[in-house]
Amino acid sequence: MPKPDAPTKEPVGKLVQEPVREPVQEPAGHPTGEPGRERSAARTLLRLWPYVRPVRTRLFSAAFVAVVASCTGLVFPLVLKWLVDGPVADRDLRGVWIGALLLLLLGIAEALLFGLRRWLVARPLASVEAAMRADLYRHLQRLPVAFHDRWASGQLLSRGTTDLMLLRMFLAFPLTFLIVNGTTILVGMAILLAQDWALGLVLLTPLLPLMIVAAYFEGRYMAVARRAQDQVGDLTTVVEESVLGIRIIKGFGRHRSQARAFRELSHTLRGTELAKARLLAAINAVIMTLPELAIGAALVLGTVEVADGNLSTGTLVAFLSTALALRWPVESIGFLLAMSQESATATERYFEVMDAEPESERVAELEPASASGSASELASGSASASERVSESASASASASEQAGLRFHGVEFRYPDAPADAPPALDRIDLHVRTGETLALVGATGSGKTTLTALVPRLHEVSGGRITLDGEDIAEMDRERLRTLVAVAFEEPTLFSASVGENVLMGAGESAGDAELGRALDVSQADFVHALPQGTATQVGEQGLSLSGGQRQRLALARAVVGGPRFLVLDDPLSALDVHTEALVEAALRRVLADTTALVVAHRPSTVLLADRVALLSGGRITAVGTHQELLRTSGEYAWLMSGAETVPAPGPVDRAAASADGQIEAGPGSAEGEVSA
Repeated sequence: MPKPDAPTKEPVGKLVQEPVREPVQEPAGHPTGEPGRERSAARTLLRLWPYVRPVRTRLFSAAFVAVVASCTGLVFPLVLKWLVDGPVADRDLRGVWIGALLLLLLGIAEALLFGLRRWLVARPLASVEAAMRADLYRHLQRLPVAFHDRWASGQLLSRGTTDLMLLRMFLAFPLTFLIVNGTTILVGMAILLAQDWALGLVLLTPLLPLMIVAAYFEGRYMAVARRAQDQVGDLTTVVEESVLGIRIIKGFGRHRSQARAFRELSHTLRGTELAKARLLAAINAVIMTLPELAIGAALVLGTVEVADGNLSTGTLVAFLSTALALRWPVESIGFLLAMSQESATATERYFEVMDAEPESERVAELEPASASGSASELASGSASASERVSESASASASASEQAGLRFHGVEFRYPDAPADAPPALDRIDLHVRTGETLALVGATGSGKTTLTALVPRLHEVSGGRITLDGEDIAEMDRERLRTLVAVAFEEPTLFSASVGENVLMGAGESAGDAELGRALDVSQADFVHALPQGTATQVGEQGLSLSGGQRQRLALARAVVGGPRFLVLDDPLSALDVHTEALVEAALRRVLADTTALVVAHRPSTVLLADRVALLSGGRITAVGTHQELLRTSGEYAWLMSGAETVPAPGPVDRAAASADGQIEAGPGSAEGEVSA
């Protein structure tokens, strides 16, 4: 009699998961796999219902077909009883052939029904897996940068591959056969009791011990399964980092230490998998031993009854055949429970990511106080800060003051920073006028990159507000905001696509070869024409087939290709040689003439691209002016531009003279400066 179509059991420690380095990730729930509360596998798995609902008809049909197929197998013992007590006892050869044919037809019907069940679930479950994977990817794109800063990419990858494969296997096999085998056991026990209630009660004896063992097993196995899945994720993260950092590993000869780290993680995972195997072996031993003992006892008692004439031989054969037919449904309980527990942990891990709060389209909808003008945040600051916000609120009388990119008392604190830690940015007041280029200069760690990340809302401000032409970016749709603002980062990221596709990511759908050519000219990326397929050349993962300067020029081209109104550049020329830098700067001046730009600069050559310069120190703007003015009035700025090794002694900032494009107001000892139009 064929058994149900069981899937190949893959090791649960598979390809991907969550952080081993315990502090690395605690974004949602218990990503390290140590649950803080008792969890129900059934309640966890019920969260899959929204994905299953569209295909429920085929799944229920498949379950019904499987129940019919399994119950068909229980007809075999009844046919055997008829054969033994009828044609065999009467030596009726014709009846024996009829019985054999009937058994053959029943076997074919059972096999066809199980085949139909698999056909019914194959396509819809592939659709469920695809839908869940698409939702996960879509959700990952909407999660804030802070989330991705905390989670290792290998851990996220595991949820979209290994975990979803486990869930598809669960929906295709364990879920169905927990129902099918449960129904089969109930029907089989009813048949046994109907044939001989005394022998049936003997077979029911192991039922209570089996239920106790299964309940104990569920909690233990779920914890170990979660730990194994998390450790697989750690292992995957190490592999991913080793592949991406292969140049560093080879360059510093660290292959042995990396191999040792991988081996240690593999050994830890091996121990967890062995613990799983021991648990599974223990429950299987109990589940298989108790029913076998009950069948043996029933066989002895049944033989005695046949010898006493109280039971027919055919009835005993049918009884034992039915009991043996129930062996698979009973013995599969441990296997099905194990897969269910693993699927429950996979579901939990999947929804840890899906439950993470995505970026809100408009902060104003969720935090009206922050988006409405942030007067409450600034009230905690100095009196002069409050006055500036009130002046900004009434700035409708002067359109020139509202135009351009403006920071109004902006504060920012990283979400995972200690409560008593100072903010990364503290009361930033800055105005980049329309068509103006402002260079942002500061020592390492002063907050320059953080400030630039606030403009396209890669991070949300903790206090204050940022406006573009007078409109609060917190009230703008992210999609619209990011069509107005283009960014280029110091560490350029390229994708496994062609050169042209990487650059045109910064433009609209209608952009073509003309826009691509202009952007490549601005960034002096003529080297692409010498590549094997020109702009159609695939740059490979992370663009590592190109040099650092080439990647940076393509990232700059991506920033300018769409002709953005606002441009944010985070030291975009740091990897260029002096000759290429000069060419890029000359071409970039033409672009910046029509763009409002904020440029992070570390070198005087980049600073000279700007109309004015703002000095960021300790998370605050301490001086604003032209390059020459700051060289005269700010010791820290002069030190940064000179590259001297000695840090200047702190001292008061002199009041700067009025410049052609604004007046700097910064009194002695003041921690902030402001430009008034």
